Amino acid sequence: MEKMKFSPSLMCMDLTKFKEQVDILNERADFYHVDIMDGHFVKNITLSPFFVEQLNKITKLPIDVHLMVEFPGDYIDELAKSGATYICPHAETINKDAFRIINKIKSLGCKAGVVLNPSTPVEWIKYYIHLVDKITIMTVDPGFAGQPFIPEMLEKIKELKKIKEENNYSYLIEIDGSCNERTFKRLTSAGAEVLIVGSSGLFNLEEDLVVAWDKMIEIFNREIAE
Repeated sequence: MEKMKFSPSLMCMDLTKFKEQVDILNERADFYHVDIMDGHFVKNITLSPFFVEQLNKITKLPIDVHLMVEFPGDYIDELAKSGATYICPHAETINKDAFRIINKIKSLGCKAGVVLNPSTPVEWIKYYIHLVDKITIMTVDPGFAGQPFIPEMLEKIKELKKIKEENNYSYLIEIDGSCNERTFKRLTSAGAEVLIVGSSGLFNLEEDLVVAWDKMIEIFNREIAE
């Protein structure tokens, strides 16, 4: 089994300690997860291409942008210019022009991902699954942190793992939503490769982020060993 990758969700960080916390995470994380919400696709409004630009100045880690927006095409040029590594729209927003969107992301030198809401089947991305670099499975309904885990998504993770292995695809299988002590073992067993850690998984474990990170890794290792 490959080593699990961790991607802190920066909408859950303490923004009053932006540089201090990024400096800590630069030495520990595998990716940064940046949520951009437009208040329409989901009710919330969070981070922005400007945030990506500022983050890019102080990190060399891959910046993974999750576009919870109605019109993802409007953001791609600016995000590529700002330093995004992955640009990941929702399948629900691109199925009318998925090939054009994916090709545009790649033409700008970024990696293309796609995100599936809990009720969206894998079947929706069947015809372009081979083109994407990462598939993010939402294990909570999108838009707000701290929601309960939806256990039915374990079957979706297994399905994507099976498709990947049978076809020798290279996409990463990433999980967004309630990745924490209660779910680490089940997600790992199902085939998750990247865990997005937010409030419950990382930032609320301890006030000191160094201690919180060490605690998260300790919990993860303990859970998967049992």
